[in-house]
Amino acid sequence: MSEKFYVTTAIAYASRKPHFGNTYEIIMTDALARYQRACGKDVYFCTGTDEHGQKIENLAGEQGITPQAYVDGVSGEIRKIWEGMNSSHDYFIRTTDENHVKAVQKIFRKFYEQGDIYKSEYEGWYCTPCESFFTNTQAADGKCPDCGRDLSQAKEEAYFFKMSKYADRLMKHIEEHPSFIQPELRKKEMVNNFLKAGLQDLCVSRTSFKWGIPVDFDEKHVVYVWLDALTNYITALGYDPDKSYEEQSEHFRHYWPADVHIIGKDILRFHTIYWPIFLMAMDLPLPKQVFGHPWFNFGMDKMSKSRGNVIYADKLAEHFTVDGVRYYALSEMPFASDGSITYEAVIKRFNTDLVNNLGNLVKRTLDMDKKYFNKVVPAPASEEGTDAELKEACVKAYANMRACMDELRIADALEEIFTMLSRANKYIDETTPWSLAKDESQKARLGTVLYNLMEAIRWGAVMLAPFIPATAEEILNELGTDARDFASLSSFGGMVAGRTVADSKVLFARVDEEKKLAEFEAERKALIAAAEAEAKAQEKPEKPEGCALIGIEDFMNVELRTAKVIAAEPVPKAKKLLKLQLDLGYEQRQVVSGIAKWYRPEDLIGKKLIVVANLRPATLCGVESNGMVLASGEETVRVVFLSEDTPLGERVR
Repeated sequence: MSEKFYVTTAIAYASRKPHFGNTYEIIMTDALARYQRACGKDVYFCTGTDEHGQKIENLAGEQGITPQAYVDGVSGEIRKIWEGMNSSHDYFIRTTDENHVKAVQKIFRKFYEQGDIYKSEYEGWYCTPCESFFTNTQAADGKCPDCGRDLSQAKEEAYFFKMSKYADRLMKHIEEHPSFIQPELRKKEMVNNFLKAGLQDLCVSRTSFKWGIPVDFDEKHVVYVWLDALTNYITALGYDPDKSYEEQSEHFRHYWPADVHIIGKDILRFHTIYWPIFLMAMDLPLPKQVFGHPWFNFGMDKMSKSRGNVIYADKLAEHFTVDGVRYYALSEMPFASDGSITYEAVIKRFNTDLVNNLGNLVKRTLDMDKKYFNKVVPAPASEEGTDAELKEACVKAYANMRACMDELRIADALEEIFTMLSRANKYIDETTPWSLAKDESQKARLGTVLYNLMEAIRWGAVMLAPFIPATAEEILNELGTDARDFASLSSFGGMVAGRTVADSKVLFARVDEEKKLAEFEAERKALIAAAEAEAKAQEKPEKPEGCALIGIEDFMNVELRTAKVIAAEPVPKAKKLLKLQLDLGYEQRQVVSGIAKWYRPEDLIGKKLIVVANLRPATLCGVESNGMVLASGEETVRVVFLSEDTPLGERVR
């Protein structure tokens, strides 16, 4: 059996559509999973959605739907985006899955029965967006240390996990496994800020809301969302809390422990402090590594709807293709510091690397082979100095790419590949195939040059397969080669002479920067307008001053009656007034109303409405009015219309 490799993303929180920075994680993890498969490993790649918590309960309430209906929609959208980014995950878990819910309940009960959990009362700071608790020291200014939003004071009955019971054991594990937390600077943050500072017992249940996994022996409580979410890494493998590690299924024992959890740097505390301690309490092996990747910012700023700088990967792919988005994400994110995305930078990367360096190299080479050798792969002849340099560049790029990927330095791995592709483009300039083609005596040399170019392109495509898989496959199809795995890169010469290649295609079309930036600016303005409209819609109107309070006796003195409009016409020389003839059933009367700006006379005839029937007669622009039509609004007036079956002259109360 081949060596296994279990890799996971943090499961995405199902509160709203993920932006480009969130989507980077699935792209990065997919590239790593594809790379490990290419290395011959038995890979199991897990992702999914985190679907419980107070924030989701609140969002569902705002939309007037159940939390389950809300997360069904968001989880479906997340899964669609992941698949749209060509993710090759093996399992997509949802924390509302029945098998996960039951396992979490058993884990919670197990912790309680073995004395790791006790009931008490929580009082302190809580961040609803992050679903995180903080001490007074951690939140001295009343702001969340992770997201910067305002914290709220929470006080409620809760169960607590005895974190300090396992703190020394965790510290020892980190010291004995130096690669457990990566990058290195992240490890220092966790050790110095949390472990050495002394671990507080962790609140692991809530009673102030209901949308969570119920504690089955105390159903007033729901399991804290992070205990729920973190266990997905083992429930996805079929973990049974009632069995020891040795008694677990073969599938579970084969893949666990995880080789690496890929997560955002903002949730490192949960994965390197809480999660290992939970695993210790379950008597399970700890993951081999937790990698906290940096964030993507829009230029120097965080992405924000109000700023109009939120970028979504699926929308970006409409402009630059899926592989264009994958390439930018993977090539622009540094190993340890935050990455940056701007439309200008995306266009530059796309045109320079994908259009020029890669796309033009493939097209020029295949077009020359078609022109000079009728699409047949020529046999290489004697080697010259430039040939050896090209071969050396390929061998070096492959070795360096492997070394970088083994250390999760993905941007560096891509740089090695594109440096090799640049060397292949330089090789064309050095050998000038078009000049060789003019001299029949140089036919063999021309064949060697084109063979070497096609072989270098093959090496590049095989190496690029984990990063831009669709493009890599297209290139290998055009080359007509079966040598597509890493094993084929053991020596230079995988292209088979005499085989036929396909016609070249434009892999990436050049983007007009000025035109494209104008499109993005229009989208940005539309996004800002939508955000402003959403914010305005959520604002509660200020309470009007209104009139003086009246008693029920005063109100009962107002006689409201139902009536039907039987005739309507404008009042001469009065733009705002309409003269209405109303039928109250027991009599007919004339009423003048200032609704001409909003209603045409012909549209009112036959409509039933409410009239103030005991108003003293008044003369408006020379026309007598015996009542007032009931309507709402100031800037826009809306008449209160009644259903057709309403009796005439009926008293309204």
